[in-house]
Amino acid sequence: MAWTLLALAGLFEIGWAIGLKYTDGFTRPGPSVLTALSMIVSVVLLGLALKTLPVGTGYAVWTGIGTVGTALLGIYLFGEPATAMRLVCIGLIVSGILGLKLASG
Repeated sequence: MAWTLLALAGLFEIGWAIGLKYTDGFTRPGPSVLTALSMIVSVVLLGLALKTLPVGTGYAVWTGIGTVGTALLGIYLFGEPATAMRLVCIGLIVSGILGLKLASG
């Protein structure tokens, strides 16, 4: 269950990171409220997951999910560069997330 909560927390982290782009510096109320709610949900779910997962593993996986998802959506939504080196680095982060999951049991 903790891994499921952690995965959801990571998805909400992606939501708030991408949401920041739409807030226009927190000048747009709708996107700002949704982004703030995503931040809260993400941190609460992370906290619940860390009740049973090691903090180092949980935090690293949470930020990894957020990093990979945000980078990929940045490419898709905002036309950010999808260079070979950038994609390889994203793949390395995914490998690290999987390695932490496998190492923790």
